[in-house]
Amino acid sequence: MPVDPHIAAVLDMLATMEAPPLHQGSPDDGRQAYLGMTAGMRAPEHVVPVRETREITVAGAEGELRARVYRPEGDGPFPVVAFFHGGGFVIGDLETHDNMARNICRGCSAVVVAVDYRLAPEAPFPAAAHDVVAATRWIAEHAAELEGDGRLAVAGDSAGGNLSAVVAQQLRDSGGPALVGQFLIYPSVDAGGDYPSRAENGKGYMLETETMEWFFNHYSADPANNSDPRLSPLQHSSLAGLPPAVVVTAEYDPLRDEGEVYADALRAAGVPVEVRRYDGMIHGFFDMGNISPGAQAAIDDGCALFAAVLRG
Repeated sequence: MPVDPHIAAVLDMLATMEAPPLHQGSPDDGRQAYLGMTAGMRAPEHVVPVRETREITVAGAEGELRARVYRPEGDGPFPVVAFFHGGGFVIGDLETHDNMARNICRGCSAVVVAVDYRLAPEAPFPAAAHDVVAATRWIAEHAAELEGDGRLAVAGDSAGGNLSAVVAQQLRDSGGPALVGQFLIYPSVDAGGDYPSRAENGKGYMLETETMEWFFNHYSADPANNSDPRLSPLQHSSLAGLPPAVVVTAEYDPLRDEGEVYADALRAAGVPVEVRRYDGMIHGFFDMGNISPGAQAAIDDGCALFAAVLRG
């Protein structure tokens, strides 16, 4: 089907702007541009309501990290979801992904802990991977204080989907803490892979081929790392015994195919998987509910799938 008309209008608007593409600027330029396009354009009436939020710090691999706790309406305790934002390991933060965390909190009736892990190039691979594993362990240890009920899961979009898959693998390999689910939203899972969707959707749909290369060159410029499962979870030697997964992809996303291949590989390894491709959607749609009813319907559907996983 064609691109969702509301999203197509945004793509048309961006095409007429004279701003330089992300890959032609510095990481700081990219961070400011991304913040302006997300939090900077989010009107108060577009903020997804939750019961409350609270700023905290959690343990990272080499020091404390900023984090934000989102609590849903209702009487707890609740499942707890460690959330990792996207942005190619280079851009993005708690503010750019505030509404995404809110949608998961509200749609899954779960406490969400969004983690501000270290970014490249200041902290290159595998710093982000080490941070999110350490942060998830901290969240597990403090779950009761967070109004958790003992169920712990991970979630993230794009690079955050990559990091969620990495956490699931690393915790399994090291003996815990146990996760009840993983919510992988258009995840990047195979840095060195060659997939048709990368060519089909590599231009004109928000995330472009040159931008992906820019991200990877800042995070991990060494091709030898592409087979490391901390960068490419699809390359892990065994996917058996991982927690149930919900994998979300978008029709017009260069990452579409690798996300679906990862879902197939999980299923082949005996992992329960729900995979949904949302037609008409592009990379980033999970933060476009305020501009597209179709995107919001897909967000709600994905969250409902993950809520079912959280509750077994």
